This record gives sequence, C-alpha cells and structure tokens, in this order.
Amino acid sequence: MGSALLPDLGTEIAIPVCAVIGIVFSLFQWYLVSRVKVSSERGATSPSNSNKNGYGDYLIEEEEGINDQNVVAKCADIQNAISEGATSFLFTEYQYVGIFMIAFAILIFLFLGSVEGFSTKSQPCTYNKENMCKPALATAIFSTISFLLGAVTSVISGFLGMKIATYANARTTLEARKGVGKAFIVAFRSGAVMGFLLAANGLLVLYIAINLFKLYYGDDWEGLFEAITGYGLGGSSMALFGRVGGGIYTKAADVGADLVGKVERNIPEDDPRNPAVIADNVGDNVGDIAGMGSDLFGSYAESSCAALVVASISSFGIDHDLTSMCYPLLISSMGILVCLITTLFATDIFEIKAVKEIEPSLKNQLIISTALMTVGIAIVTWTCLPSSFTIFNFGTQKVVKNWQLFLCVAVGLWAGLIIGFVTEYYTSNAYSPVQDVADSCRTGAATNVIFGLALGYKSVIIPIFAIAIAIFVSFSFAAMYGIAVAALGMLSTIATGLAIDAYGPISDNAGGIAEMAGMSHRIRERTDALDAAGNTTAAIGKGFAIGSAALVSLALFGAFVSRAAISTVDVLTPQVFIGLIVGAMLPYWFSAMTMKSVGSAALKMVEEVRRQFNTIPGLMEGHAKPDYATCVKISTDASIKEMIPPGALVMLTPLIVGIFFGVETLSGVLAGALVSGVQIAISASNTGGAWDNAKKYIEAGASEHARTLGPKGSEPHKAAVIGDTIGDPLKDTSGPSLNILIKLMAVESLVFAPFFATHGGILFKIF
Repeated sequence: MGSALLPDLGTEIAIPVCAVIGIVFSLFQWYLVSRVKVSSERGATSPSNSNKNGYGDYLIEEEEGINDQNVVAKCADIQNAISEGATSFLFTEYQYVGIFMIAFAILIFLFLGSVEGFSTKSQPCTYNKENMCKPALATAIFSTISFLLGAVTSVISGFLGMKIATYANARTTLEARKGVGKAFIVAFRSGAVMGFLLAANGLLVLYIAINLFKLYYGDDWEGLFEAITGYGLGGSSMALFGRVGGGIYTKAADVGADLVGKVERNIPEDDPRNPAVIADNVGDNVGDIAGMGSDLFGSYAESSCAALVVASISSFGIDHDLTSMCYPLLISSMGILVCLITTLFATDIFEIKAVKEIEPSLKNQLIISTALMTVGIAIVTWTCLPSSFTIFNFGTQKVVKNWQLFLCVAVGLWAGLIIGFVTEYYTSNAYSPVQDVADSCRTGAATNVIFGLALGYKSVIIPIFAIAIAIFVSFSFAAMYGIAVAALGMLSTIATGLAIDAYGPISDNAGGIAEMAGMSHRIRERTDALDAAGNTTAAIGKGFAIGSAALVSLALFGAFVSRAAISTVDVLTPQVFIGLIVGAMLPYWFSAMTMKSVGSAALKMVEEVRRQFNTIPGLMEGHAKPDYATCVKISTDASIKEMIPPGALVMLTPLIVGIFFGVETLSGVLAGALVSGVQIAISASNTGGAWDNAKKYIEAGASEHARTLGPKGSEPHKAAVIGDTIGDPLKDTSGPSLNILIKLMAVESLVFAPFFATHGGILFKIF
C-alpha cells in the first residue's frame, strides 16, 4: 500500500500551525479595521491623515456644510444601540440554549451508556469482532464531552461574528465618506475576521479534542472517532437555534419596518422615525451573522466527523496511519492558507475604485480561492496519502488510488462554485431573471409573487444536477468517504465564503447608520451599492451552505447505515417507505412552523409601529423620538418563544423514530428529509433573494428600464416591497434553517446509532 510522504510529526505540526496562522491573520485584520476611529475627534476618521488624503479630498460632508463631529457622534450612538441590542438578545438566547445543551448532554450519556448496561468491561469492536475495544460507557462519556465542545465552539463562533459585525458597521459608514473602495475594504476585512476565526477555531478545537481523547483510547481508533462525532452534533444543534431564533428576530423587525414605513407611510428604509429600525439592524447581526457562523461551523464539523468515522474503519485507521487519517483536517488547514492569499487580492492587490467593481471583486474571491484550492488539494493528496489504500464500503474494503480521492475533493469544490454562480445568476439584479421579476411589478404584487415563485423553483435545477454529479463521481471513486471529502472540498474555502457572506449584513447596517445619522444622499448611494452586492453574495453563501449540507448529510447517512449494521436500505419494504414519505414531509412541517412564527411576530410588530405613528405627536415630522426599545423587545420575546417548537421537531424526530420504529424506518426518514429539504431550501432562498434585489433594482434606478418602474413610492415599487416582505422569511428563516434540519437529523442518528441498533424498533418488535 505504501505510506505518505509527510511524516506523522509533520502532520502534528502542520495542522495546529495553520490554525494559529488563521487566528493571527484574523486578529491582524481586526486591528486594521480598528484603526478607523468612531469618536468625535476632528480628523480622527482616517488611519491615513497624511497630506495626500487632506480634508478637502476625503470629506464630502465638509463641502455640504454638515457638521462632521455631529455625524460621527451620531454614528457612534447608533452603533452602540445596535451592538447592545444584539448582545442582549444573544445572551438571552444562549441562556435557553444552555439549558437544552445540558439536558441533551445527559440524554446522550444515558442512551449510549445503556447500550451495554453501563458496563466498564472491554467489548468486541463493532466492525472487527476479533479485536477488543473500549467499553460503550467510554463512548457515552467521550461523546457527551465532544458534544459540549462542539456546542460551545459553535456558540462562540456565532457570538464573535456578531461582535465583529457590530464593531465594523459604523466604521464602514464613516469610510464611505472617502469613497466606495475604502468602505468596501473595511466591510470585507471585518467579514474576513469572522471567516478566519471560525475556520481556525473549528479546526484547532477538533484537533486538540482528538489528541486528548487519544490519551485514553490509545490504539482503539474506531471508538475514538465514533466518540468525536458528538462534536458535529453539538455544533449543529446550536446552529439550529441560532438560525431559527435569529431568523425570526430579524424578519419580524424587517417585515414590520417595511410594511408600515415604506408602504403605508412612504418614508425611506432605515429612516430614524421608524420605530422598528433599530430592531431591524440588530436582526441583521443576530440572524445573518451569528446564525450563519454557527451554521457553517456545524457543516464543517460534521463533514470532518463523517470523513474521520469512515476513515477509522478503513486502512488508515486499521494501520494507524496518522497522516492519512488526518487528511480531512489537512485539507481544512490548506484551505486556511489558500483563503489568506485570496483575501489579500480583495483588500491589498486590487483596489476598488468604482461601484461597478464591487460585485466582480467578490466573485473573483470565489474563483481565485477555488482555483488555488484545487492546487492545494493536489499538494495535500500527493504528500499525505499513500498511492493506494482501502476505504470501508458497507462491509467490504474498496481499493482506492490517491488521485481518485483528489478528484472526489475537487468535484465537491467545483460543484460549490457552480452552485454559487447559478445562485448569483438567479438573485443578482444584473441579470434577466431578477429584471423580469422587477418588470412584473408593473401589474401589481400578485404577478410579482407568481414570477418570483417560478424563478425560485427554476433555480433548483442546475444546483441539483451539480450535487448529483458530485455524489456520483465521489461515491464511484471512494464510496461514502468520497462523499464526505467532497463536502469538505466544498467547505474548504469556508474562510473566504464567510468573509463574503458577513460582508453583506455589515454593508446593510452601514447603510442603515448613514440614513439614521442623516448623512448625505451620495453616501447613502455608496452604502446601497455595497449592500446590493452584499445581498447577492449572501444568496451565494446560502447556496454553498445548502449544497454542502446535502453532501454532509449523505455522508453522515452512509456512516449511520454502516454503524447501525443495515446491509441495504430497501425502499420496497414498508418500514423504509413509510420513513421515506414522512421524512419528505418534515421540511414542509418545519417551514410552516418558522414561516408562521415570523408572520405572528411581524403582526405584533406592525401593530406596535402603527400605534407609535398614530399616538406619538410629532413623530412623522421628526420632532419626537420613537420608542425603539419596545420593538426590540417584541422581536426578542417572539424569537425566543418561537424557536423552541421547530428546534424540538428536528431534535426529537430521530429519537422517536429510532426508539419506536427502528433503524430501517429512520434510514427512510433521513433519505426523505434530505431529498425534499434540499429542493425547498434552494428555492426558498433564491425566491427571497430575487424579490429583495428586484426591489433594490427599482429603487436604484440605474438603468432606463429601472427608471420606468420607479421612483420609490410608485405603484410598481410598492408591489416590489410586498414581494420582498413575503420573501424575507423564505430567504432568511425557513430556507437557511432547512439545511441544518437535514444535517442535524443525520448526525444525531449517527451519534445514537449504537442505542437504536441495540434497543430500537420497540413497536415492530411487539407486533
């Protein structure tokens, strides 16, 4: 079989070093952002106050006679309000989530410990009965520890992301006075801080956990990596609550602010007179940033765990070949280095001079990172894998060559890029699909809704083919391990993907702050241009998250089927078929819950905003201040209350099905949820993104066609706002949460597989 070129010591050094480089780079980016001062010292708004950047050159405000100190102080106040709102919401959310976390950890311990009746004796290994492995009680204890580790890392990832975003929003606004290029760099660097921190932390914590667990497990790698799967479960269960809770928060505020402010009162978006405006801006941070961070961390943790579990029962694990075993972690390490180089292209090598360069620059990030990563994967594959090896394939060992594994990772990576670009085509207002949706607003909101729904359904076609091809190629070459590393390939450029994704909400907030601080029209135009590009990139990010979730879920499904000792999943048996049809229904049930939650919270918000406009004298004239705190409270209370039922649905389904109906039915449920969930998630995200950008297309009036539909306040514009409002919960609550549903049910089934295989299927045993 041969051995890898890289010695084990090299692996033990390379992984933590790459993770530390990622953390150091993110701190350096944070330092560069922090040099933009948000204080009212005169002239302290630029890190480069040299003569070449003299006053007349960079402050539009000075020409227009607006007092500079006043504007900076206002920006600082608004930033504080947004930051405080986001922090207090996340703390409240984490208190509830913390209780769940402890309860679920106890459940994992009890269920897995009871497999062998809490015995402390060694037992025959699951896949190799001649060898003796550590007791089931050890798996229970270590799975619980890794679950808590994953959960805490996920929460920290989301929280740090939110902190960085609220730190950068006002700085982006202030830099917009010097030009769109300066503002872009601040927003993008802040996104990079989050991306690199998350990728590096996820890798480092996982690597440390494996090494600590190894002190106990020694040569029992099968037991070790089975226990590590809890890390992925912890990451995704926190992400579910973050995504659903944050999504309900942000969209309740957004819908309330838009319907009363824009449609009824005809005031601009983010107008300080609108009572829901602070809640809306807080929502961008807790939903799009904290939720997205936890979500992608979950995907990353799960794909690593799925690959490691399969590898531990393949020749890598049997021969105790550490370098080959750590191949998934080495790919992620290479990803950090590749993304670091890619980031420099956006911030240091090519400077943005005009608005039209923003979107191409962000798209180039994806292309450059994918091209460089392909080379990176080749280097890792040829140095870290033997020329041929065997991979576990449902009871048999399949011989695989290293170049086949390279193709598995590369096909995942490029499928991600294709999904990203197709998403961009369907959601960017530079292309005909969104322009057609905008055009349909001429005849009112109904035609807008019909066109938008059709666009969403149509946008599913190419991504599904891309995922299907990736699955076929990777499974043909390396069975389930191939699919797991294909998912890792798609997520290998996670640092760049997250930087692009976090950039959107930061720009959105920057625009809101510019409007609330009463900055000039020209500055608002610049932040709007940043925001429009950010909307499209957010849709691309969601495309990546959904595509990788499909592959991750399938890899986990394969690991579950192996662990539960199911030889074949036969759709013609009634146990499997009922599971399949029920599983396909779950994403609809889940979407219904989340949509209704947003609707009922938005209803309260609309009533409150109307009440304030009707009862506070002088509010419309701008003489009185609205009561922002009440709106923030409505969003907080609604999201905390409403995130529990959808979360319970996802977390309890595998347990109930596994215990009462057994592993065969559960395998059907997982397959059904995966197949229907991916379709709904892609169409919901793209429909919402298209409606949002159709509205922005009309508002910007950048082309002759757009000007015939505008200006703001016209009938077509009002129809576009209604479409955007319907799309909000689709693209920011239901759609993104569905990818967590399909991953989380699969990883939970894998963690509990030993229990289900031993004690599951109570009902079928009775009858």
